[in-house]
Amino acid sequence: MFQFLARRLVSSVFVVFGVSLAAFSMVHLVPGDPVAIMLGERATPADVARLRGELGLDEPLPVQYLDYVSRAIRGDFGESIRSGQPVLGEISGRTAPTVELALAAMAIAVTLGVLMGVIAATSRSATADFGTMAVSLAGLALPTFWSGLLLIYLFGLKLGWLPVSGDGGPRALILPAVTLALPAAAVLARLTRSSMLEVLGQDYVRTARSKGLPEDLVVYKHALQNAFIPVLTIMGLQFGALLGGSVIVESVFARPGLGSLAVDAILARDFPVVQAIVLLAGIVFVLVNLLVDILYSVLDPRISLG
Repeated sequence: MFQFLARRLVSSVFVVFGVSLAAFSMVHLVPGDPVAIMLGERATPADVARLRGELGLDEPLPVQYLDYVSRAIRGDFGESIRSGQPVLGEISGRTAPTVELALAAMAIAVTLGVLMGVIAATSRSATADFGTMAVSLAGLALPTFWSGLLLIYLFGLKLGWLPVSGDGGPRALILPAVTLALPAAAVLARLTRSSMLEVLGQDYVRTARSKGLPEDLVVYKHALQNAFIPVLTIMGLQFGALLGGSVIVESVFARPGLGSLAVDAILARDFPVVQAIVLLAGIVFVLVNLLVDILYSVLDPRISLG
């Protein structure tokens, strides 16, 4: 167990290093002078020189990167060009709505995806199998912004059941969470179906049925537990997709989260904020996938972690 965790931690460190390098390079890969882009066309040479010195862009690149990493480790991501406030303060004020949205969307995606996959795999009706897979394919094919607008029109404007914008409690979370969850639920449904079909043909499932165990117990305890292992892997990857999709969903539903903050920072050319969001999102994604790897042993003790 210790060796497995050590290997995974080492690989995670390398991934975080790559993410930090990509976030740091954003400023330098932008065509033109990044400082002039930040300040706009009306900036004077004195303003450009002053900001270049404040950001440390007049130092050699290795020195800049080491300084960037050392400050990031301490939680110092600099100041926002747009507001003049510490970047970490701006991000912390927008974190809660995005965390709520991501967790709610993941819960909906896992519930819908696994349930639809199990129904499609165990149904003896070709119509039910085709219907669930058709619904999942539609959820995967529809762009997130389009499905969000459809939900806003139907449940917000037409029926008036739910609020369509803002961060006004659990009711305001339903539509954006469902919108964000639909593509992930579609992926999980199709993977759950294929994994369940494979597991249901195994000898231990036939043995459990021959002993007279109830079908629900055979399906949801014996079969689903083993079929869920590859689904768990995709869940970790889909969490990263949820973080990326929150940029669109929060913009559509006007939620004050990290996604909308990232959009505002990009439009305002506020590179310190964009860099911090990219780096923190990458770290969260790495940690989630590390947790997924550890959970393998909980679902199936036969998997060796040594």
